[in-house]
Amino acid sequence: MSVPALRSSPEWEALARHWRSLRGTTLKQLFDADPQRGTRHVVQGAGLHLDYSKNLVTDETLRLLRKLARARGVFERRDAMFRGDKINETEKRAVLHVALRAPRGERILVDGNDVVPEVHEVLDRMAAFSDKVRSGEWRGHSGKTIRNVISIGIGGSDLGPVMAYEALKHYSRRDMTFRFVSNVDPVDFVEATGDLAAEETLFIVCSKTFTTLETLTNAHAARDWCLEQLGGDEAAVSKHFVAVSTNAAEVGKFGIDTANMFGFWDWVGGRYSMDSAIGLSTMLAIGPEGFREMLAGFHAMDEHFKSASPERNLPLLMGLVSIWYNDFFGAQTVAVLPYAQYLKRFPAYLQQLTMESNGKHVTLAGERVDYATGPIYWGEPGTNGQHSFYQLIHQGTRLIPCDFIGFMHSLTPLHGQHDLLVANLIAQTEALAFGKTPAQVRAEGTPEWLVPHRVCEGNRPTNTILAERLTPHTLGALVALYEHSVFTQGAVWGIDSFDQWGVELGKQLANKVIPQLQDAKEPKLEHDSSTNALIRRYRAARGAN
Repeated sequence: MSVPALRSSPEWEALARHWRSLRGTTLKQLFDADPQRGTRHVVQGAGLHLDYSKNLVTDETLRLLRKLARARGVFERRDAMFRGDKINETEKRAVLHVALRAPRGERILVDGNDVVPEVHEVLDRMAAFSDKVRSGEWRGHSGKTIRNVISIGIGGSDLGPVMAYEALKHYSRRDMTFRFVSNVDPVDFVEATGDLAAEETLFIVCSKTFTTLETLTNAHAARDWCLEQLGGDEAAVSKHFVAVSTNAAEVGKFGIDTANMFGFWDWVGGRYSMDSAIGLSTMLAIGPEGFREMLAGFHAMDEHFKSASPERNLPLLMGLVSIWYNDFFGAQTVAVLPYAQYLKRFPAYLQQLTMESNGKHVTLAGERVDYATGPIYWGEPGTNGQHSFYQLIHQGTRLIPCDFIGFMHSLTPLHGQHDLLVANLIAQTEALAFGKTPAQVRAEGTPEWLVPHRVCEGNRPTNTILAERLTPHTLGALVALYEHSVFTQGAVWGIDSFDQWGVELGKQLANKVIPQLQDAKEPKLEHDSSTNALIRRYRAARGAN
């Protein structure tokens, strides 16, 4: 669909005029003018409840944002994604993470081929393997059962599984140990394996091409570690390693039986792959039934995004409101604040999902954008963050929209502590919205000289996302909510949310620098003066010269 330049479009100009008319309007004024605001600006979908009433928006703001979405072809691009069209235009690929959670019997075509049966074939093989390991039928080289699982990957092949394991730890096998290795820093591998026995350990090597530098470096370290403990018998590798990959030749060369290779497809981006075979560690931890429940949560949000009206569509609303702050208010970051310790890695997971997707400076047509894209996502669990960076959100000079995530019921109730947790969540959104005025501070008997220091101006926008409890289904819905919010933003901005060429550049340069650090002879250096000096300094410190 051909669309005009974003900032010169009438829809964008209308939003700019509307933003200017709203400047100076406060959340308190909006709530005072509409006593039902807190119950009107809410929406439900896929088991999630979104309260977006504490945002600096009016009904007119939302109407204009929806109009912008229509003009920018968001709905057509959404439908093209679900159809299997190749909307990743720079790599000429379909974008079909939604197919990973499609139920049996649905049809999604890529190049005329229905991919849903292929997805379920892999899921069934994953389930059969997981049942063998969890039941003790699968044994290591020495006949011992597997008690430890270490997943080796990086980026999307690590952040998703790590986050899912931590999020769903309540449902995991407590008689098994699950760990994750991603960093090429040897400390990561050594600390993950230091107290484990190889004869009870299974490694999952996650690399689509089976050539990823960091992953294969750690995989070979794991192979050496296993063989050293298991008497050097190469046959041991096939009992202690499985692969998530599409490169059967390299997998076999490593020593892994290709019958224990679980594939995925080029239409699955790394940051969208936690519900593919990349999630094998998740399935081993929570079982095939729990994994399928998580997929059902993903699918429920997919269906909501695909079919809910624009006025009641959670991902669409969140994506459009994020654009409103990013491009009109100049907000550079979004804080994600889960009031659930199990979600401690959720903000880190979202950092890749959001910033690798929408950290782009050119449009699909290759033209440089003249507007902001890709806000910075960050955060920590509540209530920890309240005692550190919340100070800046409350009284700092930057506008930081926040997403608060909470649950009605705790998975581990303990003497009313969950009430305390949720009370803090609710109170923080109230405090951020309405603050504390000078008059209120004075009424507390505060000396006049101290009044300015204790004033909180409020007018800090928040979303509140609530669910009954943190289940596999809920986690799937929550991840899909952000996936489709990211999609919405990218579609409006007219960028390709599904490539990552900036990541590739750093990898290419690292491959050039590695031999220059390791060569016995002085290498010829043709970098800039800083890079050359850093290489020489490192070589000198390591005695390479």
